[in-house]
Amino acid sequence: MQRIIVTGATSMIGAALIKECIKKGIEVYAVIRASSGKKMRLPESEKLHIVDCSLEELEALPQKITEKCDTFYHIAWGNTGENRNSSTELQSRNIAYTLAAVKTAYALGCRRFIGAGSQAEYGPMDVDKISPDSPVNPTTPYGAAKLASGQLARMLCKELGMECIWPRIFSVYGIYEKETTMVASGLRKMLAGEKTSFTPALQRWDYLFSADAGRAYYLIGEKGKDGAVYCVGSGKAALLKDYIEIMAELTGAEETGIGARPYPEGAVMNLCADISSLTADTGFVPEYTFREGIRETITWLKTGNTGETK
Repeated sequence: MQRIIVTGATSMIGAALIKECIKKGIEVYAVIRASSGKKMRLPESEKLHIVDCSLEELEALPQKITEKCDTFYHIAWGNTGENRNSSTELQSRNIAYTLAAVKTAYALGCRRFIGAGSQAEYGPMDVDKISPDSPVNPTTPYGAAKLASGQLARMLCKELGMECIWPRIFSVYGIYEKETTMVASGLRKMLAGEKTSFTPALQRWDYLFSADAGRAYYLIGEKGKDGAVYCVGSGKAALLKDYIEIMAELTGAEETGIGARPYPEGAVMNLCADISSLTADTGFVPEYTFREGIRETITWLKTGNTGETK
């Protein structure tokens, strides 16, 4: 890769990807909303160009980017967060946004399109590891929209003569994570000395640190195979209570709050990514343990969200 475009540039994975690409000397066009207050998340570099453009206006990008690019990362997604499944209609709009991104990538001369799928495309499963070839059966509007977007993007890319790769993201935590997630909200409360309340936390879970996720996305752009679906995770799972206990230890929290509330209806009890094809094709292996990633995240939180990762 020499010159890339990234939508959703200020998201957790977008920012981590861009940081990795800048380190590698790759020129980046970072696409963000004009109203976004998150530009500070992006590194200062002569290799970085910020482009104001909303999801609804993606097809206008060729008028804003005059140079030919080689890879288009479409990470932006509308209607995310804890209420992302409250509206099927709002989630369905992301399918059109994804196809608009494919057409825009083609217009900008890109040879490769890389999306941002989700483990939600599989639906609840009780297996040791979920692989790219595991059956897909989404049970939420978010998962269904991700699945449809990936399938249609692949078809449109084939029509246009572009390569298409669809990574499916599992549980990523760390720098710039949404504050409503278990790790982000738990860490903030523990650092503030507030009580936390978790389920019995016997779920078996796979967590990947944000910097590792960014590096995985970089490697997919460099070495991923056309048409591939990759599971993006650590490839290892532990009980959720083990993760919470590490969080409590590193923040100095006296109580963990484990078992303070029941499992929610339909709780996923087993979630681990099979990253064997990702490793075989790209060489990706996580560099951070959960303990190391939490230390980095705590440093970032304590330094006014400006701390650097290694």
